[in-house]
Amino acid sequence: MALILGVLLLLGLCGNTMSGGQSVSTDTPGALNYELLEMKFETQDSYQAGPIGALFNMVHIFLSVVQPNDFPAETIRRIIQKKANSSVDYDKIVSYEIGVIVCALLGLLFIILMPVVGYFFCMCRCCNKCGGKMHQRQKASGPCRRKFFAGSLLVICVLISLGILYAFLANNQVRTLTKSTQKLADSNFKDLRTFLKETPKQINYILAQYNTTKNQAFSDLNRINSLLGGRIHKQLKPKVIPVLDEIKAMATAIKETKEALENMNNSLRILSDGSTQLSNNLTNVKDSIQRSLSDSHCSSNQAKSICDEIRSSLGLLESNSDLGQLPSVDSQLESVNDILRTNLDELVTEGYRAFDEIPEKVQNETTDIVTDVKEVLNSIGSVIDSVSKQIPIQDTLSDLTGYLNNTEDFFHHSLPTMEKDDSYWWLGGLIICFLLTLIVIFFYLGLLCGVCGYDKHATPTSRGCVSNMGGIFLMTGVGLSFLFCWLLMIFVALTFIIGTNIQKLVCEPFADMSIFQVLDTPYLINEEWKYYLSGMILNNPDIKLTFEQVYSDCKKDRGIYATLQLQNLYNVSEHLSIQEHTGNIISEFENMNFTLDNIVLLDAAGIKNLQDFATCGIDKINYTTYLAQADKSPVKVNLVSFSNDLEAKANRLTSENLKQSLKADAQTLRNIHQQQVLPMEQSLSTLQQCIRILQQMSSGLPERVSKILYCLDSAQNFVTNNISSIIFEETRNFGRTIIGYFEHYLQWVEFSITEKIASCKPVATALDSAIGVILCNYIVNPLNLFWFGIGKAVVLLLLAVVFAVKLAKYYRRMDSEDVYDDVETVPMKNPVL
Repeated sequence: MALILGVLLLLGLCGNTMSGGQSVSTDTPGALNYELLEMKFETQDSYQAGPIGALFNMVHIFLSVVQPNDFPAETIRRIIQKKANSSVDYDKIVSYEIGVIVCALLGLLFIILMPVVGYFFCMCRCCNKCGGKMHQRQKASGPCRRKFFAGSLLVICVLISLGILYAFLANNQVRTLTKSTQKLADSNFKDLRTFLKETPKQINYILAQYNTTKNQAFSDLNRINSLLGGRIHKQLKPKVIPVLDEIKAMATAIKETKEALENMNNSLRILSDGSTQLSNNLTNVKDSIQRSLSDSHCSSNQAKSICDEIRSSLGLLESNSDLGQLPSVDSQLESVNDILRTNLDELVTEGYRAFDEIPEKVQNETTDIVTDVKEVLNSIGSVIDSVSKQIPIQDTLSDLTGYLNNTEDFFHHSLPTMEKDDSYWWLGGLIICFLLTLIVIFFYLGLLCGVCGYDKHATPTSRGCVSNMGGIFLMTGVGLSFLFCWLLMIFVALTFIIGTNIQKLVCEPFADMSIFQVLDTPYLINEEWKYYLSGMILNNPDIKLTFEQVYSDCKKDRGIYATLQLQNLYNVSEHLSIQEHTGNIISEFENMNFTLDNIVLLDAAGIKNLQDFATCGIDKINYTTYLAQADKSPVKVNLVSFSNDLEAKANRLTSENLKQSLKADAQTLRNIHQQQVLPMEQSLSTLQQCIRILQQMSSGLPERVSKILYCLDSAQNFVTNNISSIIFEETRNFGRTIIGYFEHYLQWVEFSITEKIASCKPVATALDSAIGVILCNYIVNPLNLFWFGIGKAVVLLLLAVVFAVKLAKYYRRMDSEDVYDDVETVPMKNPVL
């Protein structure tokens, strides 16, 4: 039943070319990730027998000893092809089955001899022969023999009990056979229905992912200004931006130069005017001091030295006349002002603007092309939809559903019969175990009563009832053994032959797939077809499609398309050819012809502006002279110190008028320092700063401007000459990105259809369940363990009968016994030491 169910599932489902699938993911450009809907199946891939599996393995070891030959693949092929030779092939069959045949002959011999021997033994006992006479000779070795027979019988009974236990455990497995089979079958049917229900969802998911891909492509096309235009902009940026930045910096430098020249001119004007005024004021102060020193008081001895000191220091009250002689920079300032009449800053900004408008220009130039590409992309969706409909998947779902319903109905209709057969099997096995258990119980009772009731001081004729009952139990067990064990051996022999051959010819070859190699023999099942599966499914028997390959691929969870090589019926790869569907897109992008003219980084006015700045003359200024004068003070002496000293000397004079006059002159010097010298010093500081700025600006100015103009010319030429090639290259790259979405999508579609959609793993699992689990583990293994246990018990009954007959003589009460003249010599009446 299980074998038929498994074969029907495999051939039927393969014939309808369908199965379930697992998950698969593919990463695509643009962070797109396709994840095929995952199917979850509940049937386990492996089966664990549990603790009883150790007993099954023990039986397998026994069978490998009895039947050590390899699987006779060639012989089975010849038998199936009806080419067996009576002298050769049958010899091979006998050679392969020699172990089974020998065991079967031994069992047959047991079946024949056991009732015959039992019959003659019974007749002999009835004639008071064969130990039937109730008389026991007393020997010195009697106690040792009794103990040996009792011990041996006990060991044999224990071994027989183990055999009965094996049979009982195996028989107990039958009670759960129907429920386990039903549960496993329902699980497989549920898995098969799962993939029938989920496969259309997988197909719809694949089709739906086209919209995801298309939306991503449309998004890129809508952002062509930032993607394509941005790439073009990025390619030009390293050449253009540094030059524009340099020109921008030069425009700033021109403005700073103007400010420095203006500040320098102002400082020079202040110094020139201040120097003249300072000189006049200092002259007036000196004249005033001279007049004060002409006072008669200075002629006195006490004041003369002080007045002379003051008079001699008047030569220090001089201004730095060179400050008023520094030339102005009016000509350079005028040149810079002329340069600034052209707004270089604005011209540079125009260059930036023209360069930054590239993405917008790209979008404006490609509006029509983008529309055409979108139309082509929309057309691919209908092509993919038509391809999915042409693959024989959707149409066969309904046929497979009907076949699966019929198989499930057949299985459930067979369940009552299976339950009835299982109950008969279980009841029959229970009866067999009960018969053997009854025999062993009689032996145990015989041993128990015999050992417990035996009195070593009692004579054979005076033995007690318990001991006598032990002997009777033993002989009862012997009688039952002769009565039933040959019948049990008939059952053992039949189940041994059946179970062993199924294990060696079906279960083991199925586990190592040797049975598939037989089925895959060319011209085996159909003499006109080289390969049966390809002839049945692909209508081409010459294509190598084997049962082993189909089973292995299904175990690996491959899709039915690749497993059954359905490309020979409908080649998905040809209809999902990337070049066929993306060729139009490539043509559209290759024909994309747009230009980005009028990208002028700096016009002629700006260039002339830079050239004029290079020749404005600031590099001709004698900055050394200016710096030398700027480091000098406006006066030769510190007026504050001089006025303080003058006031101190005046205080030493006794003439009040002279003293006040000199103090007034000292205060005048302080005012000159505060009002004229300090502003002039501030102007000198400003002049010094401006000189250093101009000196830095003018350092290598012509060379710098020449370099900027050279770079500008190089960048402008690069933009003008290479813009077309850059546009072509970036357009092609952009097109590859758009096409890449669909290339990856179509590759994923092809992979999903060929490898993942309708994966046939549930079919392989169903076959494993039908043959590997139900037939071999649920039926054959318990059957083999049952006959192994019963056979072991029945064979050991032979020894048990011998020892039980021998031992019963020592427990039963005899009718007569040996008579001795000398009582002291009678062993039974003397204690045994």
